[in-house]
Amino acid sequence: MFITGYAVMAGAAERLVLGYDSFGNICGRKNTPVKGAPLSGQDMTNKKYVFFLNSCSLEMQSLKISSLSLCVSSCPQEQLNSLEDLQSFARNNGSCLCVYNLNISSYTLNPKAAELCPTLPVPPSKSFPLFNRCVPQNPECYSKYASVLISMVNEMDVFHRILSAILAGRDTVIGLSVLVLAFSFILVLAFRFIRTLLVHTLIALVVFGLLFVSGVLWWLYYDYRNDPSTELETEKENVKFLLGYAIFSTIVTVILLSLILVLRKRLQFTVQLFRIVGKIIGRIPLLLFQPLWTFLILIVFWVFWVAVLLSLGTAGTAQTTSGGQVEYRALSGICYMAWYHFVGLIWTSEFILACQEMTIAGAVVTCYFNRNKNSPPPHPVLSSISVLFCYHLGTAVKGAFLVTILRIPRIVLLYLYNILKQKESACAKCLFKCCFCWFWCQENCLRYFNQHAYTTTAVNGTNFCTSAKDAVFILAKNSAKLASISCFGDFILFLGKVFVVCFTVFGGLMAFNYHRELQAWVVPLLLVGFFAYVMSHSFLSVFEVTADAMFLCFAIDMETNDGSAEKPYFVDQELLTLVSQSNKLTEGQKYRSVRPFQDNEDGTELQPMV
Repeated sequence: MFITGYAVMAGAAERLVLGYDSFGNICGRKNTPVKGAPLSGQDMTNKKYVFFLNSCSLEMQSLKISSLSLCVSSCPQEQLNSLEDLQSFARNNGSCLCVYNLNISSYTLNPKAAELCPTLPVPPSKSFPLFNRCVPQNPECYSKYASVLISMVNEMDVFHRILSAILAGRDTVIGLSVLVLAFSFILVLAFRFIRTLLVHTLIALVVFGLLFVSGVLWWLYYDYRNDPSTELETEKENVKFLLGYAIFSTIVTVILLSLILVLRKRLQFTVQLFRIVGKIIGRIPLLLFQPLWTFLILIVFWVFWVAVLLSLGTAGTAQTTSGGQVEYRALSGICYMAWYHFVGLIWTSEFILACQEMTIAGAVVTCYFNRNKNSPPPHPVLSSISVLFCYHLGTAVKGAFLVTILRIPRIVLLYLYNILKQKESACAKCLFKCCFCWFWCQENCLRYFNQHAYTTTAVNGTNFCTSAKDAVFILAKNSAKLASISCFGDFILFLGKVFVVCFTVFGGLMAFNYHRELQAWVVPLLLVGFFAYVMSHSFLSVFEVTADAMFLCFAIDMETNDGSAEKPYFVDQELLTLVSQSNKLTEGQKYRSVRPFQDNEDGTELQPMV
């Protein structure tokens, strides 16, 4: 909904996904002629693969591969050693590997055949599944092919380095993404049936993961720094980023270990909290599947986003060069569209997550304010989704927009810091870091209040601004009662997210270190870390949103009702006991005297808070 105006990139998307030859023809479709290019405008419907004539000896000229490329119907599966082999392959497979204006019968007769046909021997190749390129399978040839691409990356700007890095590490990124999904789903099931031993196990795994990942990062940093073969610019950038990763991981490890040590005495309350949350989820089992729908929607959106990003990188206008070849020159201002596209990534991702939070909050509110706890209302999740799409999409959009506004300055500061870090003084660098941390804290605080604003919207049906004001009012009034147990529950969930990110990043480090020929792996690793956090947040937010919504409902219940026969509380006795024990309330006798309500009693309608 936020990504518009991409119709102008349709041609670039086709050239990227389907591939194109050196004469302006898009493989896999019927083309229109390009003025000044006699071999353009051909019907390539049955020729879907891009084949380079000298794939084993590629050369770079002005960031472009100098080799001629053709559209072919199939890639050679076996090595072709002579022009006769090329002729036989063309006749048997219907795939011509020589320039289009050379007849098959002339392969062995035309004196210029050596110039118009691929360099011999032609190595066996295999089509790349997404972009339909014939990639050589010979190890030596493939290494030369990869080295040329990486040398091109050294001369690219940041935008094109990101594109090349995503393409180079695509298989590893996909594998790690599957690992993230598995870790997140296992953790959701673990929290659903949480016990004291499980919490201790999770904390132990997080501590082990933090220490292990920090140690591996420092080891890889020293290993790469002392490697004499580190010559490419991308490899030098990897060393710098490894040092940054190691320092950041060490700081996070020290902070989290200190917090675990300080908060260890409140562990039993956390177990009780998740037992209550698990009871609510047991009444609404569809809540456990909510992250799966969110995951699928995010995957579809991210695939679309990456496809458009790559299309931006290949967008351009056709220009004829000498020899009747066609080049696509980049459009002016295309990098600015990439930044706009990046804002769309953040805003839309946050909007999807906000919709999930509102759906969960609506279902929990429906369940909490139900008198008969043994007979929950029918289809609370579907009802919550229906209300969201009919009335509250604007609330989700506003909440996501506010998070985006606070996140963009952090990204800009990080970008400026990387540009100016060689020139600025230590004081300027410290100022950049302080501003970055301030925006990070503000963003997380805003997330917390957004979440409660969504719950208040589900309770009262008010707009975002009114709901946010009411949520701040009720939280400020009841912070002493709820802050302690709620914060520690959120901390345990945060440790779960850290667990997923730590072990996923560790797997990424091992995978990228094993395949050192993929030198530009910094961006894929960042992408994997971002994906791991977002997905773990999406899955564990079921418990986080349920717990926060439950506490906010409890606060509203205490404000709206007084426990009398006319206005009895909705709260479950187990939750009431947990809050009383956690905060050592002086009014414990009053809360304990709350009489159980009967199934046939009428509820008290809640009104908007004032």
